This record gives sequence, structure tokens and C-alpha cells, in this order.
Amino acid sequence: MADIAAHYLDEAGRQMRGHKRMGEAAMAQLRDEDFFVTIDPESNSIAILVKHLAGNMRSRFTDFLTSDGEKPGRFRDHEFEVTSGTTRADVMKWWEEGWSCVIGAIGAIKPDDVMRTVTIRGEPHSVLQAINRQIAHYAQHVGQMVFLAKHLRSNEWKTLSIPRGKSEEFKMKKPTIESGSERFERGLPK
Repeated sequence: MADIAAHYLDEAGRQMRGHKRMGEAAMAQLRDEDFFVTIDPESNSIAILVKHLAGNMRSRFTDFLTSDGEKPGRFRDHEFEVTSGTTRADVMKWWEEGWSCVIGAIGAIKPDDVMRTVTIRGEPHSVLQAINRQIAHYAQHVGQMVFLAKHLRSNEWKTLSIPRGKSEEFKMKKPTIESGSERFERGLPK
């Protein structure tokens, strides 16, 4: 069981780092003003998505094993507001601080902890469930960021995957089978 738990923790950390890199690859293609664009009144900008992710990450992964994942000092609604003075540097600072909490906490979890109980908003979860919940949440928002970045950059977008119309060519170059996340982990197109 300890081997499976250790493998799970390695995989969870790898997936989290892959989501971080994908978000960074999308944001790297943006102009400063692109960080604050919304496509309609109900949508979020990349700046807001990052602020929300960072707030969630700090709340969920600070004292991960010992305190509820919804910290009393978190004001989630404020995560969906940015001021006119917010800069790209602010957004990137939030991004790095949030991911630092996630990666540090997952790196500190021991295989024996995987089936421990933690709470999120008072609801019990195994550590495995709590981490999976966050992997899914972060993947959703990073996907939104990639979609918005691709929309904003349009024909200037540089794909983060196999270029359209190049799948067969790509298959011919790659003799072994790897999952998309393994390829992204190594910095290769998916």
C-alpha cells in the first residue's frame, strides 16, 4: 500500500506541476492588457482566474493535514475582483505564491498520510480525495485560461499541443507511446 501511496503522491505532484506549466505557457503569450480582458459580463479574466486559484490554493494547502481547507480568513468573493491598479506582476506573484503552497504541501505528505482524513468546509475527505478534488478544480481553471489566451491571441497563438493538421506527422516522429501529461511534463507538445 505504501508503494501505491508514494506513486500516487508523485503522480499528483507531477500533474500539479504540469497544470502550472500549461498556465504559464498560455500567459507567456499574452500582452499585459490581455490579462484583464473578459469576453462577456459573466466571464472571468485571466487575472481573476489566477487570483481565485491563488486564494483557493492558499486556503486548501496551508496547514493541509491539520486545518480545514476553507480558512476563516479567506474571502472567496474578493477573489473575483481586481482593481484598475492590478498589474501583470501582481497576477504572476499570486500565481507563484499559490503554486508554492500546493507543491510544498504535496511534497511534504508522506505515503502513510494518503488515507488520513482532512476537511474542506467541514466535509471529511481522505487526503487522496482532497488532492484529486483540487487537481480537477485547477485543471478546469487552467483550461479556461488556455481557452481565453488562445481566443485573445487568435492567429498569433502558439499551440501547447500538437499543431492542427499535424497529428499524423507527429505520430511518425514518436516511436514510443506516452500520455499527454507525460509529454507536457517534459516540455514537449502533447
